[in-house]
Amino acid sequence: MQSYLVSDFLKSARLHGQFKQSIYNLSCQGNRLLSIFSRTDNRKPAMDISGMRHPYHDKNDFFLEDNIEVKEPLDLFNRWFQVVKSDTRTVEPNAMCLSTSTKDGYPTSRFVLLKGYSKDGFIFFTHYTSRKGQQLEENPKAALTFYWEHYSRSVRIEGDVEKLDIEDAEKYFKNRPYQSQIGALCSNQSFPVASRKDMEQIALRLKEKYKEGEVPRPPLWGGYIVKHHTIEFWQGQTDRIHDRIRFRRPKEDEPDGVLTHQGEDGWIYERLYP
Repeated sequence: MQSYLVSDFLKSARLHGQFKQSIYNLSCQGNRLLSIFSRTDNRKPAMDISGMRHPYHDKNDFFLEDNIEVKEPLDLFNRWFQVVKSDTRTVEPNAMCLSTSTKDGYPTSRFVLLKGYSKDGFIFFTHYTSRKGQQLEENPKAALTFYWEHYSRSVRIEGDVEKLDIEDAEKYFKNRPYQSQIGALCSNQSFPVASRKDMEQIALRLKEKYKEGEVPRPPLWGGYIVKHHTIEFWQGQTDRIHDRIRFRRPKEDEPDGVLTHQGEDGWIYERLYP
C-alpha cells in the first residue's frame, strides 16, 4: 500500500510539473501574440488609398437588357469593342488580362493583345514554352478580362483553350513588324536571363543573320483560341449598383423566364447582383 501511494504521488508530481510547463508555454505564446497584435494595431498602412473613388455612369445611363439589340454575346462584344476602338483616347483597346492556372489550381495573370475574335472564340499568340503556355498545356482553360476606362466598362470571358493550326501562326508571324519578329525569335520567354545586354546581343546577331522578310517563326511559338462558354458584360454605376449581364450556355430546365432568359444562337442571359 505504501509503495502504491509513493508511486502515485511521484506520478502526480510529474503530471503537475508537465501541466505547469504547458501553462508556462501557453503564457509565453500568448504574450508573443499580444505583442504582435499590439504592434499591428499601432502600425499605420504605408499608403492608405481607401478614399480613392471615381464616378461612373449615373442613373440616366443604365445598361439594361432592353439596350441589347441582339441577345447574343459576340454581337454585343463587337459593338462595345468598336466604340472603344474608334476612341482616340484608348491606346490599346485589344489589351486583355489573360488568366491561366496550373493543374493544381494555382492562378497566374498577365496582359496580352487580342488578335482576332469570332463566334469560334478569341485569339492570341505567344510562346508555347512560356509560363502561360506550360499552364495551358496541363490545364487548357482560361479567363480573359477587358477593362475600358473611359467607358467604365469591362468584359469577362471564360472558356476552354485550343492551339491554332501552325498555318495560322505562320500567316500571322509573317505579317508582324520586323522588330517584333526578332523579339520573338530571341526570347526564351519566362525563363531567366542574366541581363538586358545579353538579350540585345542575341537580337543583334539575329538581325545580322536575318533581313526583313527572312525571319523564321520560332518553332515553339504559335496561337491559341479561347472557345468561350461564358461572357459577362459589366458597366459601372456611380452608386456602385453596377450593371452585370452574363451570357452562358443553358443548364437543364433553363431558361426559366424569371432569372434566366432565352437569347440567340443557343445562349441564355441573366442579370447578376453587383
